[in-house]
Amino acid sequence: MHYESLRSREVLERFFLGFSGTALPEELAGMLSAGLAGVAIYGRNYEDPAGLEALTGSIRRAAGQPVLIGADQEGGKRFALKSPFTAWPSPAELGALGDVALAEQLARAMAREMLAVGLNLDFAPMLDLATNPESPVTSDRAFGADPEDVARMGVAFLRGLAAEGILSCAKHFPGHGDTAVDPHFDLPSFDGTRERLAQREMAPFAAAIEAGVPLVMTAHILLPRVDADRPASISRSVLDGLLRQQLHFDGVILADDLGMGAIARRYGPGESAVKTLEAGSDIAMLCHDSSVVPEATAAVARSLAAGRFEPAQWSAGRARIARLRRQIKTAQRPAPPLEVVGCAEHRAMAKEIRARLDHAPK
Repeated sequence: MHYESLRSREVLERFFLGFSGTALPEELAGMLSAGLAGVAIYGRNYEDPAGLEALTGSIRRAAGQPVLIGADQEGGKRFALKSPFTAWPSPAELGALGDVALAEQLARAMAREMLAVGLNLDFAPMLDLATNPESPVTSDRAFGADPEDVARMGVAFLRGLAAEGILSCAKHFPGHGDTAVDPHFDLPSFDGTRERLAQREMAPFAAAIEAGVPLVMTAHILLPRVDADRPASISRSVLDGLLRQQLHFDGVILADDLGMGAIARRYGPGESAVKTLEAGSDIAMLCHDSSVVPEATAAVARSLAAGRFEPAQWSAGRARIARLRRQIKTAQRPAPPLEVVGCAEHRAMAKEIRARLDHAPK
């Protein structure tokens, strides 16, 4: 289906997309001009910082208004901007030191490098607990297993990003818990009660919300004690019940990539996009397969025309997205020079942190 028939701000502002290649595709540029909420950047999209700066500039020009341009910059080796960006220690390493001032300092340095290339959103901090040592999700990506420690480190991290003008996104709500399945491939399940979730998994998110985190990303996980039928990302009981009502979050809920196996093996792209928006997400991500985007946007357009979405909820979502666009503009800082990427000061900071780790008590 051609996007000319779908260029409704009410539909496209509900999507966050990725793409292949190092140049902005013409079709994506058209969606940006029609109101697309955001674009996700991956290693496949740039060869060097100058190329990435040029790409983000083309994204902003195509949008003609504040637009989210996000990347995974957690630190560590798995979810981070590639060289020549500074190779920062992982959240697990930061958590082992437990130094909140250091976490904030590192996040500020990360943010400066992101700003230099035109990014404005970090898909971090990750607030899942490292409960299961076999978990492929947490491993070196979690600050630790203790909810209070993860909360302290996560809040320090998002505070550092905010200080330099980068928006943060706490993930993956309500936490992956004690699972050993990678949602990129299949659906994890966690049999924790609401009480357990409130005391442990959700505690870092509560702290981040109190600290003003603007976005929360969903987890693709089944929580049978909360909703036996639907994964968290498409569960109204989780997104509206736990996140909106219980934790009083009024920022933007971002549904993690619906193309991941946990969702895609059970639902088509159109069905999952509609279901996550019905459940309370504000924006749905589709980042790795552009061929499914027409089906997803068409399904949302049809559902909107048919009155499938609850009007008050839909309007509230639109208001949150509009507010976030204003926040992008308000948070904007002058971009540092490209030379800040991988600069000697940042490399020295990373080296010093690793040296402290080497001498820390085991």
